[in-house]
Amino acid sequence: QVQLVESGGGLVQAGGSLRLSCAASGRAFSTYAMGWFRQAPGKEREFVAAIKWGTSNTYYADSVKGRFTISRDNAKNTVYLQMNTLKPEDTAVYYCAAASSLNWGKLVFVKGTYDYWGQGTQVTVSS
Repeated sequence: QVQLVESGGGLVQAGGSLRLSCAASGRAFSTYAMGWFRQAPGKEREFVAAIKWGTSNTYYADSVKGRFTISRDNAKNTVYLQMNTLKPEDTAVYYCAAASSLNWGKLVFVKGTYDYWGQGTQVTVSS
């Protein structure tokens, strides 16, 4: 079994910054990509950012492009999401997800590409 544990969420004022972390542990698996999704109350879970393990290519939703940065630390099996210039509309539960190499080639912004999910961490941005 693979566990993903997110941390770093919290309450911040608009314009502020937060850095989310997602640590993977448990059964080793070959990683295709890791991503961040978010879900606001009453809304669908949506794609935020992803990074492909083999190429380090990164992908972002238009709503966060230029403000958020996804990165990874292979040695720590950890992926990060640096969030700057936060807006109230960024308020949501943020989920980390991991896709195994069995899903190689699938679209990284699609929820179905991912095999494992974390429990989520709350991010609240006040105006």
